[in-house]
Amino acid sequence: MADRVTVIGWDGSPLTAAARSALGAATLVAGAAHHLALPEVPPTAERIRLGSVDLAARRIAQHRGSAVVLADGDPGFFGVVRTLRAPEHGLEVEVVPAVSAVATAFARAGMPWDDAQVVVAHSRDLRRAVNVCRAHPKVAVLTSPGAGPAELALLLGNVHRTFVICEELGTEREQVTVVTSDRAADHTWRDPNVVIVIGGSGTPTTRGGAWIAGRDPGTAPADRGWAPPAGTYGPGLGEGESTELRAAQLARIGPRVGDLVWDIGSGSGAVAVEAARFGAAVIAVDHDPEACRRTHAAARRHGVLLQVVQGTAPQVLEDLPEPDVVRVGGGGAPVVAACADRRPERIVAHAATRDDAEAIGRVLAEGGYTVECTLLQAVELDTTAWTERERAVAFLLSGRRTHP
Repeated sequence: MADRVTVIGWDGSPLTAAARSALGAATLVAGAAHHLALPEVPPTAERIRLGSVDLAARRIAQHRGSAVVLADGDPGFFGVVRTLRAPEHGLEVEVVPAVSAVATAFARAGMPWDDAQVVVAHSRDLRRAVNVCRAHPKVAVLTSPGAGPAELALLLGNVHRTFVICEELGTEREQVTVVTSDRAADHTWRDPNVVIVIGGSGTPTTRGGAWIAGRDPGTAPADRGWAPPAGTYGPGLGEGESTELRAAQLARIGPRVGDLVWDIGSGSGAVAVEAARFGAAVIAVDHDPEACRRTHAAARRHGVLLQVVQGTAPQVLEDLPEPDVVRVGGGGAPVVAACADRRPERIVAHAATRDDAEAIGRVLAEGGYTVECTLLQAVELDTTAWTERERAVAFLLSGRRTHP
């Protein structure tokens, strides 16, 4: 194992005294081409072009002498330090940090970033980064080849955002460009780059300053708990939107950051809004213009971002991006079957009668889903006289995909 391993962050500014000292004593230096070209790299040191960090870590583990790894930005923030310290490599490292690319990008844009989400985009799972951009008003995306600004814009589709694209930060070729997302796909962008994605009207950070990084989880009494009372969303909730049924649906859906949730038959928007409060991206679908208007209004009132699509399922579903989980609030077995064809991880539906429940369960099973069915009965009581106010009965069905 190397006698000493130092990881040096580089943000384009002159190296610190500690960094120069470590480099001067190095017998092995790993980094990108522009790092290895730095004049401080000893001419006698072994040089490793940093492609796979795992391969470099194995070589460093076999090296006898002092090793230095150079990395852009802060190497401890979505950087190489995590891989080098992994148990399989057994490397203990000293870190000389630098300003992260994300901090630099927001500085160039003149914006605070304690209220921003930060995601890493890879071509293999780019859609998860895109879903975060759908769901949150301020996101920094650390891109990679094949998962850059153009690809982000293409997957966002008709969800319009503003892109602040920061190319080659810290170098002589640094450039900051502000474009709308629909124009970002028409250009070739230089690597490495960071994209700040801004848009929508989510809950703003408190003017006095946030108390936690990222999206504010909320501090008002109404923000606490799942499935708030029906009055929260106004009168006229549908049969699939009762408080207890909503709570059970959310428990089965399990919405989380990076997910895309379809809410088909969104009604008042209650389930869609609550799924968005968990940080998931949501597309609410309803054929009724008034229901779409109510969902828009509920999203604004509760400070969440979601997309509302007016149309009749299952036809309208054909052009929607792939979901992770689906809640079917209307349309029965035919809509459930169309959703199963898109292979989400979970599908949640409800039925008013046993015949309808059996039809939905059969469709889910034939589609390759493990089916759970529960008969839910909720009775709301007036505690002053202990008399019944309202009774709700429904079959709750949940399908979990058993095969990819």
